[in-house]
Amino acid sequence: MDYLSFVAFFFVFFLSFIFSSQGYKFYVGGKDGWVLKPSESYDHWAERNRFQVNDTIVFKYKKGSDSVLVVHDNDDYLKCNKTSPIHHLKDGHSRLKFTRNGRFYFISGKDDNCEKGQKVLVVVMSPNHHKSPSPASSPVTTPTLPPESATPAPAPAASAAAVDVSSSNVLFGVFISLIAAAVFL
Repeated sequence: MDYLSFVAFFFVFFLSFIFSSQGYKFYVGGKDGWVLKPSESYDHWAERNRFQVNDTIVFKYKKGSDSVLVVHDNDDYLKCNKTSPIHHLKDGHSRLKFTRNGRFYFISGKDDNCEKGQKVLVVVMSPNHHKSPSPASSPVTTPTLPPESATPAPAPAASAAAVDVSSSNVLFGVFISLIAAAVFL
């Protein structure tokens, strides 16, 4: 393989890697945002979306009027336990990138909004649905959240309305890769 072909191959490989590792952005509550009474229940919204590692969940709300708490487990979620959350998101445009598969529990930090239904449980699918990685071998980066023992079940595919469509980035990457391959090969 001559030097020019090697450079072209490396360039195409690098671009493919960059564009394939990007995730989607999911906006909780769609156009309503993180509110007490959304037009679609948070349970229904979460069930109809497919969340994967590297996706980002975004909570939009008025800064100072609400917050989002990431809680430890199903018990804290069901009881709306606000005493020791894993994370307290409060900037009005809160984002969390999923760095592992499993269950993520989000509740409202405002007064009794959680008790009135402002909470959402998100299940992030594993990169490989057939094998369940052990929690010890799974790479976990910030934010560090406790792993769940059960492998999450697949959820329905994400709708375009709930996703910040990043597929144009993938198409752009493929296009650039094809042009680079044609030019260098």
